[in-house]
Amino acid sequence: MRKSRLIALLLALIPFSVITVFIGIPALMALAFSLGYGGGPNTTIAQLGQNETLADHSLTLSIYQSLWQDHSFQQDFWSTIWVTIASVLLILAVGWSLALYLRFSRGWLVQVISSLYLVPLFVPVVIASYAIVTFWNANGYLSALIAKIGLHFPGFSYTMIGIVIGQLWVNIPFATLLLASGLQGVPDVLIESARDVGASMPRILVRIIVPLNIMPTVIVGTFTGIGVLGSFTIPYIIGPTAPTLLGVTMSNYYTSFNEPQQAEAMAVLVFLLAAGLGVFYVWANVRSDQKAGAAR
Repeated sequence: MRKSRLIALLLALIPFSVITVFIGIPALMALAFSLGYGGGPNTTIAQLGQNETLADHSLTLSIYQSLWQDHSFQQDFWSTIWVTIASVLLILAVGWSLALYLRFSRGWLVQVISSLYLVPLFVPVVIASYAIVTFWNANGYLSALIAKIGLHFPGFSYTMIGIVIGQLWVNIPFATLLLASGLQGVPDVLIESARDVGASMPRILVRIIVPLNIMPTVIVGTFTGIGVLGSFTIPYIIGPTAPTLLGVTMSNYYTSFNEPQQAEAMAVLVFLLAAGLGVFYVWANVRSDQKAGAAR
């Protein structure tokens, strides 16, 4: 028994060691560098970077203060926040609509839609982004169709709305799969019983279906939000040049401006935002388990 436990521990140490060496330690050093520590593994990058704020014997928040005083960074930061919120709300709305349609509708159209919403899973993000730019461009296909009736359509390419549309395309398969799976778990007997006593479909949705699918909704919202916060390809291809989302801004600071300390400080801020969503997910999960335990 002891030998089996030792083997299991050694096997578990392999992925833990890989994560620690290749992710954990670099992340900690990046955090330290953003706080002004330029020694140790940060020595080389501290010598090559520009506009750095380094501290000899203590840590400092000067680089964060300088970022917050930068009007351009403020625009990028709040654009990231609003695009994330808008993307999550739109994905939840479309995902719930598709999931409800697939759950309660019948016929050949349901079978078609159940296959079509999975298509984005098999299309690379880069190709999808360029396709969205072409379709929603001011000179694109949709604009040409609208021009036939004498109207002008400026398009959504290179705008924040275009980024939201791109995020919807990428994330809708995951959202619909998870929400539809949760809806399939709602017993038909509960819905039929509510109908027998005269409950309308909106009332059934609010009182039965939504409460039983809180966790799938929270999972979709948190995971989608985390993905949008750190996204790069979609905002880089579809979004405007200014303001940009923080994923693109970090890359510009690191490669174009040669300011790695500012880029790593932005990465820390994005991590804190994502961690906040993660904390909300854990809290919702724990509360759901507590309610389930109390119900028993």
